[in-house]
Amino acid sequence: MTDSGPQPTRWVTETKNGHSQWYINRFRNLAAQGQDLVGEARLVDAMVPRQARILDAGCGTGRLSGELHARGHTVFGVDADPELIAAAEEDHPGPTYTVADLAGLELPDEGADKGFDAALLAGNVMIFLAPGTEIQVLRRVKECVRPDGFIIIGFHTDRHLTLANFDHYVAESGLYLEHRFATWDIKAWHDDADFAVSVLRRSNGPDAASA
Repeated sequence: MTDSGPQPTRWVTETKNGHSQWYINRFRNLAAQGQDLVGEARLVDAMVPRQARILDAGCGTGRLSGELHARGHTVFGVDADPELIAAAEEDHPGPTYTVADLAGLELPDEGADKGFDAALLAGNVMIFLAPGTEIQVLRRVKECVRPDGFIIIGFHTDRHLTLANFDHYVAESGLYLEHRFATWDIKAWHDDADFAVSVLRRSNGPDAASA
């Protein structure tokens, strides 16, 4: 069977031409207006040890990578969109940035010789993945995180990905749900919430099954 390469993500197939530059401009404008754009980073910073190693998977323009770096952490930002990575390097220097598809993520690709204390998938990353790659992405990210580390993911639950499907993917990838909140500032979860922030851990420690 011929390998046709990575499947296009929804970021590519369901957005218009010029969307990446629009996205870059949007966050630059919000930053210039003094908007708070780093709430996700504050939560992660509170959950990790000082000088932690953090993977920002689907880092976009680097707004969270840059903030976590400024707080003293070693941060690796990964995104499949080279335009967003170029903007991240320009706007938020300090972290190590890489253009990579999360479905094929490997720890050595990040220039890392040991796992991360935490992985962050913010900005609806799960929603923009290529259809059918969700379990693969979760498994790949899991293998980049230390056995005692965690993965934290936030996304809108009223779009392509239902919470029931997400929880199925979590279980299939060898992870379990440790905490769930309705917002990044950890408001209590409730069933009518249209946004979910989930903290995941390995199901069976360092020997959990993986793909």
